[in-house]
Amino acid sequence: MSIETTLGKVLLVGAGPGPVDLMTVRAFRAVESAQALLYDALCSEEAIALAPPGCVRTQTGKRAGKPSMKQDEINRLMLRLARRGLNVVRLKGGDPSIFGRVGEEAAFLNRFGVETEIVPGVTAACAAAAQFGFPLTHRGNARRVVFTTARVEDGAMAGDWRIGGDSEATVAVHMGAEAAPTLAQALMAQGRAASTSVAAVENAGASHARLTETTLANLAVAPLRTEGGPLLIVIGEVAALATTPSSHCADRRVFA
Repeated sequence: MSIETTLGKVLLVGAGPGPVDLMTVRAFRAVESAQALLYDALCSEEAIALAPPGCVRTQTGKRAGKPSMKQDEINRLMLRLARRGLNVVRLKGGDPSIFGRVGEEAAFLNRFGVETEIVPGVTAACAAAAQFGFPLTHRGNARRVVFTTARVEDGAMAGDWRIGGDSEATVAVHMGAEAAPTLAQALMAQGRAASTSVAAVENAGASHARLTETTLANLAVAPLRTEGGPLLIVIGEVAALATTPSSHCADRRVFA
């Protein structure tokens, strides 16, 4: 006699930039009730620790430039766990809808009849701006925000960067440390002023976050120095408004 198992549900959850007090209440509760937790490399230990005893915990990697579990492996693992009837939480740093492959994962699971729910999170650009006191939009000089990644192919930036030349656009670049000089050159070639302000924030949202302030001209000739943490590069006049970090963060400003 076969015993039917009710399919579990998969929650695709944004963990925010790291500290649990920057998680949404819904995200917090999702992790607390997880029976299986699949978490990315950028998720903080304190966020992972919210999972209850007995929860199946699996580190899935997904750190840029480093070995990680392949996306199809992650998809199959979520499906297997859901077919066991478990409440599965797929925990991603930042917001799952911003470079988190949430669309691919939801589409895969939905094809097999698995219900999914997306729980948003604070993305790195919002965390960096809040922590260092600058807006992403600002009346008079920043009317739009571009979220992007940066990839170099054959010595040039991949993709169309014309929008980056818009002087009223704030460009928030995820995973762009290695491509930073080539990116700066590409934006200037599209007409962005060499004097445009740049704020590079490492470990945005964390108490050990580090801000480097520079310009496009300097960025084009000098690679950014990092301490190995995730780096967000904000390009635009709003970056010039960066201030002393908020009280929960040590003053770690660098000028380049």
